Amino acid sequence: MIREPLAAGLTRVWEVDEVVVDTQTKFQHLVIARTAQGLSLFCDDDRQSTEFSQLTYHEALMVPALLLADRVDRVLVIGSSEGVVCQMAVAAGASVVDHIDIDEEAVKLCAEHLPYGYTPEELAAAEQGDGPVRVQYIDGYEYIRTTSERYDIVLVDLPDEREEEAQHNRLYGEEFLAMCKALLTPGGVVVSQAGCQTMWRNTTLKRMWQRFNDVFATVAYYGSDEHEWAYLFGRADEVADPTALMTERLKECGYQPETIDDLALLGNSIPPYQVRNA
Repeated sequence: MIREPLAAGLTRVWEVDEVVVDTQTKFQHLVIARTAQGLSLFCDDDRQSTEFSQLTYHEALMVPALLLADRVDRVLVIGSSEGVVCQMAVAAGASVVDHIDIDEEAVKLCAEHLPYGYTPEELAAAEQGDGPVRVQYIDGYEYIRTTSERYDIVLVDLPDEREEEAQHNRLYGEEFLAMCKALLTPGGVVVSQAGCQTMWRNTTLKRMWQRFNDVFATVAYYGSDEHEWAYLFGRADEVADPTALMTERLKECGYQPETIDDLALLGNSIPPYQVRNA
């Protein structure tokens, strides 16, 4: 069994049918196991994705960004070890997708064992820069801080921000968001996994809502109605009605989602009451 901590005094227990990988990488304890939701990825006991629900998660993260950005040619992905969002960006028309992940072992294990995202052959090509996806195993914070590249979409997909000290907490802060904003082309979008919308686990989301509104002129929210996670999208310029813009562009998007339609965009674009009134 895997005990996933959700909040103070609250734990979710996953029954494990088969352990495929159980290892300590340089950065995290990683488990790939077969559960009732198919092959599933856990990092430090937190469920990251499962065969059953990963498409719902990844589309909620990527699709609104594809729709809100004025162009989808150059995309930067920080984290998101499975590689699913990189493949979505290419399907949407991106010619360059820079995938930055600090944990090489995690990315390789996902490609080897998960039936979604990169295959080992696709990952090997991306490591060589052979194709639109270019993988580098370096610190995402340092890449953002030092790169001279510019992007239409900057996507950050990491484990949830911790209350305790954690290396990846830096990539949720206002300073980091401002650095991401500085990399945007005109009409570009920064998107971040922003936490959980349930009232017993919404601390990160409330903090990120405030940070995004402090940094960006336009902030859009998408809270998955079929998953536990919420996402924030920021543009440096002002867009009068970002939800209407995304809905208008949906039919023409190069990547057509399986789990999001115009009604989902409309219904899931209002942040929860506690977030709006934090």
